[in-house]
Amino acid sequence: MVSEDNVIEDSASVEDDFDGDDYDYDDGGDYYDDDYGDAGDDDDDYGLVEDDDVDDPGAMVSRRPKLGYTVLQEADIKQRQEDDISKVSTVLSLSQVEATILLRHYNWNVNEVHDEWFSDEERVRKSVGLFERPVVDVSDASKFTCGICFDLLPCDNFASASCGHPFCRECWQGYICTSINDGPGCLLLRCPEPSCKAAVGPDMIDKLAPCEEKEKYSQFLLRSYIEDNREAKWCPAPGCENAVNFAVGGGDFDVTCLCSYRFCWNCTVEAHRPVDCETVTKWMLKNSVDGENVNWILHNSKTCPKCKRPIEKNQGCMHMTCTPPCSYEFCWLCLRAWSSHGVATGGFYSCNVYEAEMQKGNVDAEMRREMAKNSFEKYTHYYERWASNQSSREKALEDLNRMESENMEKLCNVQCTTMSQLKCITEAWLQIVECRRVLKWTYAYGYYLPEHEKTKTQFFEYLQGEAEAGLERLHRCAEKELDKYVTADGPLSDFDDFRTKLTGLTSVTKTYFENLVRALENGLEDVNSTACNKIVSPRSPASPRSPTGRNGKGRGSRGKESPRAGGSPKNVDDTSK
Repeated sequence: MVSEDNVIEDSASVEDDFDGDDYDYDDGGDYYDDDYGDAGDDDDDYGLVEDDDVDDPGAMVSRRPKLGYTVLQEADIKQRQEDDISKVSTVLSLSQVEATILLRHYNWNVNEVHDEWFSDEERVRKSVGLFERPVVDVSDASKFTCGICFDLLPCDNFASASCGHPFCRECWQGYICTSINDGPGCLLLRCPEPSCKAAVGPDMIDKLAPCEEKEKYSQFLLRSYIEDNREAKWCPAPGCENAVNFAVGGGDFDVTCLCSYRFCWNCTVEAHRPVDCETVTKWMLKNSVDGENVNWILHNSKTCPKCKRPIEKNQGCMHMTCTPPCSYEFCWLCLRAWSSHGVATGGFYSCNVYEAEMQKGNVDAEMRREMAKNSFEKYTHYYERWASNQSSREKALEDLNRMESENMEKLCNVQCTTMSQLKCITEAWLQIVECRRVLKWTYAYGYYLPEHEKTKTQFFEYLQGEAEAGLERLHRCAEKELDKYVTADGPLSDFDDFRTKLTGLTSVTKTYFENLVRALENGLEDVNSTACNKIVSPRSPASPRSPTGRNGKGRGSRGKESPRAGGSPKNVDDTSK
């Protein structure tokens, strides 16, 4: 067995296996110079490896495009909302209330408001409910009869929207409070007069609603600025009140909120790059309880031959009796009537005869059950590994937090070093957390790979295996080997060697995952039968630069050898101990 110390000197990116280009890593680990947790640096953790450094063409440079999104806190949202209202109010010479009603009607799209208004102002006013003058003139009256409670009251007890229809303040308050308590529909509130379409704006709410309802209305109005905006969405993390404004067409949908939660802006599921949103949606539905009920029923039950209801066998005897009112008795093996199963009829001893089953047309049902069983086993295979990587990622996050809060200072004191020299440890754990996320979603990707595309499947499994092997080495080094330096009684002479090894493993693992992400985002289009035959050929000699060893047989091989690297490693749940 090759020592893992040789990994650092022998490892090279698997990219040259397919493209012929060589990529080296820098032991200094400069690719994480910025704080990983910042939203700005987290957007493209696995950009393509490019040779942008003219002076050092072998250096690994991560592609980091400009941010295509902005994280908005509540104060930022309010400011943007007020700016848009002021802009519309100034350009169209309207009051702040009228501008608010207009923007809300057009989903806070300033450009659309301007276009529609200048195109046909009268039509816009009519559809939105902005009246230039009251349709009811009650200026000369000293008392009014409320149209809701029919009380005759002095004029100072009445209020009206822009239409002028008078209603008493008590009825207005009840009408407004009921609408606000019913939900965000209160933002489209109209005059209580059945035939009137005049809009009820925020000014009426401020004047007539109690404090609690005013606060609710303000929250509905604020949230509508995000929820009705096609370029903004709320962060889906529990308890987070931030929003993300995304520049549509900005590329990668993975965004990181200020609360450190990373998610896909397009579908609001946790970040799942390189797997597309459609695949994630299907996979999450598959994982739901209802999604697998059908498969479980097919795998563990049979249908009654008479009433066609599914029946689960809960005793050892093959004599089945369906529940009332059916009460049909039949044989579990052949699904024929139990009355034909007896010594006298000769039926009882013929259930195991396959030829007889074929003649009776029952083979199709058996094949369907077998196919359902195989489908269930395939799903279980991928789901277990998907879930295992999720668990490993959560555990890695806990280990990272514990390392930063408890062990880093202790390690500094024990090994007589500085925090800056321990940066590689934090980088390694951050790399592990991100790689676990990527690896988790590659199993969802693998589940939906068409079975007839053998070449793509083999290429995918090769890249996934190399990435997984590198991650397991890095995770073991950070989790197991680091512990002896934390618990040591004094400084150890080989600590600098350990830091160099950890930095190298971090760099190599990052390169493996960059190759994997790039291939999956390209739909594995770069693969061809010749390249794949090289990958899986059992006679291909192992390269001396193989990351998993000079004999080409890496830990956890799946029985395949490659010309450049060892076979794919064991799955996460097999190697993590």
